[in-house]
Amino acid sequence: MARPRTPLLNRERIVTAALRLVDEEGLAALSTRRLAAELSVSGPSLYNHFATKDELLDAVVDGVMGEVDLSMFAAGAPWPRALRDWARSYRAALAAHPHIVPVLAQGPGRRPNALRLADAVFGHLVEAGWPRGQATRIGALMRYFVTGSALASFAAGFPEDAGVYDAADYPHLGEAHRLAEHRAAVDEGAFETGLEALLDGLVLRFERLEHERPERPERQGHRDHRDHQGSRATNAGRSAGSTGS
Repeated sequence: MARPRTPLLNRERIVTAALRLVDEEGLAALSTRRLAAELSVSGPSLYNHFATKDELLDAVVDGVMGEVDLSMFAAGAPWPRALRDWARSYRAALAAHPHIVPVLAQGPGRRPNALRLADAVFGHLVEAGWPRGQATRIGALMRYFVTGSALASFAAGFPEDAGVYDAADYPHLGEAHRLAEHRAAVDEGAFETGLEALLDGLVLRFERLEHERPERPERQGHRDHRDHQGSRATNAGRSAGSTGS
């Protein structure tokens, strides 16, 4: 009778097991020994696929980045709608894997999915008319906002013990003990409020930028051509007038 075959060890299987371990127990639980035990393999066999733990962690984080929807940028959606849809998808991916957020917040590094994300956001903003420097800052702003919203729950940070909020000390926190009970609604509402406020402000900034933007060279060239034509017509009229007199 044939013995059951152990599933072939590959990078995808290792990353999936590592992410599951981090999701369930946090980053501190991720070690070569623990992961090898989860996969029923020897520790050294993992090094055939990942040279270091940091390399493995990069692959895990980049796998999470691969869950973020970028299709709105390829579809050519107006930039405010594209940023809105992307930010929601980005936050959903982080909310599903909150223990990864501190590592992800350090930046894209050499992670392919993270770099594709940065490229898609920056490219879409530049194509929409944002100056490159402004597009870079907007990408950073959105990343700060989304990762910050996923780092921790605002509502869950308030104790549910009503006795903590003595009216003499905290006259405006009489209902604060109820925040944790409505954690999802409070945190989701805060994210949506902040997202809309950010986008509204960026739309106003873009409109001001458009108003202040120097005239495009092709338009300036067209105007110069018209002025030249007008000048020739005027000179011709003057010549005709001189001849007639």
